[in-house]
Amino acid sequence: MRTPLRDAARAFGVVFGPSVVLDAAAGAALASTVHALRRRHRPSRGAALASGLTGAYLAVGRPLMLHWGATCEDLEAQRAQSTRAVTVEAPPEALWPWLAQLGQDRAGFYSYEWLENLAGCEMHNAEEVHPAWQRRELGEIVPLHPLRGLPVTRFEPGRALALEGWGTFELAPHGPGCTRLIARGQVPRGPAAVAGSLLLEIPHFLMERKMLLGIKERAERTHTAEIRRAAQSAPVAEAVHG
Repeated sequence: MRTPLRDAARAFGVVFGPSVVLDAAAGAALASTVHALRRRHRPSRGAALASGLTGAYLAVGRPLMLHWGATCEDLEAQRAQSTRAVTVEAPPEALWPWLAQLGQDRAGFYSYEWLENLAGCEMHNAEEVHPAWQRRELGEIVPLHPLRGLPVTRFEPGRALALEGWGTFELAPHGPGCTRLIARGQVPRGPAAVAGSLLLEIPHFLMERKMLLGIKERAERTHTAEIRRAAQSAPVAEAVHG
């Protein structure tokens, strides 16, 4: 029998469980290495390797993860904890409908649906644009999970969608027929920021990256199909009017 408590525990285990295991392993390796060095002993190979990987992640991996796909221009304009972006070969008007219908109650989040559903999200990613799903009101809750959602703080058609506690998705024209889809995320300072770094950063990166690529694929596919339809109908129209 499903209960809110069991659903919450299941979601917590799927979302945060791997991070807890990695954090515990990294912490144990660092503690073992420090202990060995303080006793002037050589750390074990396993502890030394794990400590080295942890250091490499903090020095190189984490900055790359936080700014995946972002250009210098994207980063200069940011006041965010993370900036991730992709270039979409479609104009903003072809991309916006996919962004506007985000939500567990609508088109899903175009990410790893199987993983979201393993956490009990009951997610179904849409493969087409639904006209009835193209509007959100400020303050409206966008569900992430049957037990959790985030309020809309910004909804500017063709430009930006922001969710409190997540961040802002922006569309920026990028040359003829192209758009930069930029995700800017923020986290609270203090203990909440530490908890976010330890538990949420890696799974959030994996899911958000897949989401950006999912929107890109759908927008480019439908835009290309529209161009082909227009090209095919042009000779017919010319023949009729000729």
